[in-house]
Amino acid sequence: MAEIKPELALFDFEKPLQPLYHKAEKLMAEVPVNEKKLAAVGADIQKVTAKIYKGLNNWQLTQVARHVARPYSLDYIGKIFTDWQELHGDRNFRDDASTVCGVARFDGQSVVVVGQQKGRSTEENIRRNFGYPQPEAYRKALRFFKFAEKFNKPVVTLIDTPGAFPGLEGEERSQGEAIARNLREMAGLRVPIIAVIIGEGGSGGALGIGVANKVLMLEYSVYSVISPESCASILWRSSDEKIIAAKALKNDAKTALKFGIIDEIIPEGLGGAHRDPDGTAANIRKSLKRELAELCAKKPEELVDERIAKFAAMGVVTDL
Repeated sequence: MAEIKPELALFDFEKPLQPLYHKAEKLMAEVPVNEKKLAAVGADIQKVTAKIYKGLNNWQLTQVARHVARPYSLDYIGKIFTDWQELHGDRNFRDDASTVCGVARFDGQSVVVVGQQKGRSTEENIRRNFGYPQPEAYRKALRFFKFAEKFNKPVVTLIDTPGAFPGLEGEERSQGEAIARNLREMAGLRVPIIAVIIGEGGSGGALGIGVANKVLMLEYSVYSVISPESCASILWRSSDEKIIAAKALKNDAKTALKFGIIDEIIPEGLGGAHRDPDGTAANIRKSLKRELAELCAKKPEELVDERIAKFAAMGVVTDL
């Protein structure tokens, strides 16, 4: 049956699950437990959850992608890779904890992993800047992209950010230049690159580590040029129109796949990755294994040419 997790807050659109969870909790508290009744309630929970998640709109998807219990980069790193060794600093200004970088092994193969990391507690969120990378985060990531190229190691990036840090300090330290340089350098990197959008893929903040040969996206993650709230604030001068903005942005995985922005949708566990982190991690591992095997068989020149062609095909340039 669906696991009962009282600590998982339900969204408004999940309210039909509330009485079923209460019923299951009462049955579990009985002595002895009526396994037959509990299994029946569990089946109802699964049925209702599947129905709800099948019909999520774009704003609801955004909420799921931001769920506080949703696995973050370090959670997936611990479940998918072995021998993880985090390394720090951009060799220029400081270490930005919103982005974690290091080396690890994937099925015995040495890889470089770069992931955007949010915090769970208030203290950790402050330390990790609420998942908003500053310029030094992108320069740190670039340091490890170059390391990967030097030692011929594939790169895996895990994307989960609302966007690049929008504050004055970021602009003072050339946020735009740091992201632009990453785009240029990643385009020409002579090793395989796979990007996985595990939560929010927000604007240039995501693209700064997202120029990859293969871009994969979790089923209930989102990917767009701007957050729904920011879009609504610009267009309607109020974030209250975020539901309309989310719909207009078409930030869901199915639309991204349709338009060739991503290459694959990775299924999540029933009710989202926050309800089944192990199952979701296993699905990511399966996709990574397949894609890495394919990419590692290609020559460096092929990898670069295919990556450039992939992103060039996403837009149209007209000379006037």
